[in-house]
Amino acid sequence: MNLEKVKTITNLFREKEKDPRCSAVIVAAGSSERMGNDKLTAALGSIPVLARTLRAFEACPLIAEIIVVTRADRIEEMADLCRSFEISKVSKVLAGGATRVESALVGVSEADPRLNLIAIHDGARPLVSQELIERTVRAAKEHYAAVPIIPSTDTLKIVDAKGFVAGTVDRAITFRVQTPQVFKAEFIKGALTRAMEKELPLTDDCSAVEMMGVKTVTVPGDEDNIKLTTPRDMILAEAILKAREA
Repeated sequence: MNLEKVKTITNLFREKEKDPRCSAVIVAAGSSERMGNDKLTAALGSIPVLARTLRAFEACPLIAEIIVVTRADRIEEMADLCRSFEISKVSKVLAGGATRVESALVGVSEADPRLNLIAIHDGARPLVSQELIERTVRAAKEHYAAVPIIPSTDTLKIVDAKGFVAGTVDRAITFRVQTPQVFKAEFIKGALTRAMEKELPLTDDCSAVEMMGVKTVTVPGDEDNIKLTTPRDMILAEAILKAREA
């Protein structure tokens, strides 16, 4: 083997070592009340919603393991789903808690301690792209906390308790936050533990980190990375899927 070839192979190994390695916690412990039926096992293009979500992280080379957090009565069902769709990176299927914070904390607490980044993603966001996962993980490696965002397109109003408009928010500085949200492992573990102790009603994991004074960098999100909450969202998701496959 000549010297130039040896140098090329060595450089490839060095580049590979620079890639971050990340745990992914998929939160799938909700009740699907607003959907009217179980959204996680609902078919999206003939494949269950949760299976599509898991496949996206399975295919990402920066994700070293996947932890699924679900309801206690669905652990066996979700484990079977992982086996059926050959999601080999799933290391644990765990019972979540009564709140989003509690479920996320269950997942991050069981992440492989050898991995210093943890991504938390909604199980009901099945259209997340490889590009978005990698973009957010790489940003978190550099900045310790990263979230994808989408600019607000509607005018936002502040409304008082009586239903009257109390003010207008500058649309230019407001954004919609998506998942995956990716953090340095010790930051998110400490932040969620603190949020649990204080019984804070947080709706996203980034909020817990913010309360510890950690600045979170933002990356461009993806309009297609919708969260399935209502039947209307399923119709939109089917349309997005068909457009991708066209």
